[in-house]
Amino acid sequence: MAKVITRLTDKEIKAAKAEEKEYNLFDGDGLRLRIKPNGSKLWILNYYRPTNRKRANLSLGKYPDLSLANARKLSLEARELIAQGINPQEERKRQLQEHKAIYEHTLLNVAKKWFDIKQDEVTADYAVDIWRSFELHIFPSLASTPIKDITAPQVIELLKPIEAKGSLETVKRLAQRLNEVMTFATNYGLIQANPLSGIKSAFKKPKKENMAALKPAELHELMAAIANASIKRTTRCLIEWQLHTMTRPNEASSARWEEINWEDKVWIIPAERMKKRKEHRIPLTEQALGLLETIKPISGHREFIFPSDRDPKKPCNSQTANMALKRMGFAGRLVSHGLRSLASTTLNEQGFDKDLVEAALAHVDKNQIRSAYNRTDYLERRRAMMMWWSGHIEEASKGKLSVAGTLTIKAVI
Repeated sequence: MAKVITRLTDKEIKAAKAEEKEYNLFDGDGLRLRIKPNGSKLWILNYYRPTNRKRANLSLGKYPDLSLANARKLSLEARELIAQGINPQEERKRQLQEHKAIYEHTLLNVAKKWFDIKQDEVTADYAVDIWRSFELHIFPSLASTPIKDITAPQVIELLKPIEAKGSLETVKRLAQRLNEVMTFATNYGLIQANPLSGIKSAFKKPKKENMAALKPAELHELMAAIANASIKRTTRCLIEWQLHTMTRPNEASSARWEEINWEDKVWIIPAERMKKRKEHRIPLTEQALGLLETIKPISGHREFIFPSDRDPKKPCNSQTANMALKRMGFAGRLVSHGLRSLASTTLNEQGFDKDLVEAALAHVDKNQIRSAYNRTDYLERRRAMMMWWSGHIEEASKGKLSVAGTLTIKAVI
């Protein structure tokens, strides 16, 4: 004769006390209340899995958060699933994944996780540029969209107006960055495949243009323009510092006093500030050191060598030198990044070892095998080359009031 189970009552549940070992109060149809030694009371449904008929327990919730009536209701719903051949545990997992796909695995949230990794691979300025591009062009429309619902036509439609404006480089970068996010989502099992892998073919390709730079013979013209321009001393020093050190605009503008090794006459830029995430050492010539002595009364007591006008606790903008060159009349002829090209072309024409020039520019050898074995930065050999380059700049500025020279400085302070 089958055992008859008397249904539980609220009074009985409230009166149940903890014992040395856990025990169960049975309500029938597999529903039971488990009393733990610590006094907690948990609703459990014991059932047979429909696939293999093995016993399993489904946790329903904690009493009194889940009342007796609601526990019976959840138990009934679970038994209805079992009757349809559905394991309630698997159904719960499916619903949880569905909830995450809608509310947790949105493009914004997945992009944040991707960016946490990406920002360690690039410079701080570039990381800001990446996230800002998403905030401007992507998140206003797609931030709350589940990553699984992102489609190629959807993204193409979003980027087409940007292409229509002629911002082809922006479209290219956004497509590339979105692809990285979707590949990240694929690798983490959030989607089956990257649906954006071929979207670049839907847009016009930006024309590759060389960085605007002067010819070596035009260096004297640049130095004359710098000498006669009404620019702040900080800006003038920055332009010449970038020219003498052959650094990128953001590397030069964010230079810190603590990075200068006065004893060894070396500027050491830490890896996190470099494009290729590799420490870069630059031998400082007498002219470069002269620039530092010139700017020291202005910023020697601060963190950054070239401080911002608006907030001296921050570095000046990486576009400061670029804007100054435009005002000097070099728009279309020279950008601040082109100062590196001017130096490179001049040094190569003078017959300096190509490896020394590339090391001075902090370029990484594209030959991965050669790069793995060739770990020297040719610091001492580069010192002689940099001395020649600084001397060449000084010679081109003779009579042009170079900051690094000895003539009187004519600048707006």
